[in-house]
Amino acid sequence: MTSPRRPLWAILLLWAAAGLVALMPQAAAKKASCPDGMATIDGKYCIDRYEAAVVEVLGKSKTRPHPHYLPVKGLRVRAVSKKGVFPQGYISRNEAEAACKEAGKRLCSDEEWIHACKGKKPTLYPYGDEHKKGHCNDAGLSPLNHFFGEKAGDDRYTWTTMNDPRLNQLPGGLQRTGAFAKCRNSYKVHDMVGNLHEWTSAANGTFRGGYYLDTKINGEGCEYKTTAHEPNYHDYSTGFRCCKDAT
Repeated sequence: MTSPRRPLWAILLLWAAAGLVALMPQAAAKKASCPDGMATIDGKYCIDRYEAAVVEVLGKSKTRPHPHYLPVKGLRVRAVSKKGVFPQGYISRNEAEAACKEAGKRLCSDEEWIHACKGKKPTLYPYGDEHKKGHCNDAGLSPLNHFFGEKAGDDRYTWTTMNDPRLNQLPGGLQRTGAFAKCRNSYKVHDMVGNLHEWTSAANGTFRGGYYLDTKINGEGCEYKTTAHEPNYHDYSTGFRCCKDAT
């Protein structure tokens, strides 16, 4: 006479009691998730694929475009990561932080920013260890020279001149996000070197990556770092992008 067939649950209970079952196979872990317009960095955090533009927030669900060449002082603005738009200059570290917060994000730490810039196999520039002319927007025309003259000396570097709205409207200077297709790292994040400086969350005021006239004076490529300005400082060259914890 054959013994009755035991149900699976009974067999598993017997195996567990005998120490024969440790762990049942688990479902594959869910892939880290990031919002649209962001890239996942090693499953740990998200970073905007593009330098941030902003929109002005007028109410709970109403916004309007904000001109990229005007400061945002006194306005409630939200960061937007999008290809093919002019990113926001003329913005301070504190204003950038508020714009990221409005988008449910935050400013990147220095460590997060550098790691993302250098890519999965770290290199000095997003595209490699050697600087390559034309890969990023790092050799543009000087708007200060154009509008105020090359021989104007230190008179050019005033708050008013450095925030002149004409500066980032000059052809050959600031470019639209993603315009330099080769200025991209292995995480598919664009323009982390050149185009605009990018504020990080460092409380003392730090921006990285250089801008369209300089990616070498204060360090090269992804290691470029400026700490000479207060967190309330802004000029035509200062921009940002946001980070967010991965879910």
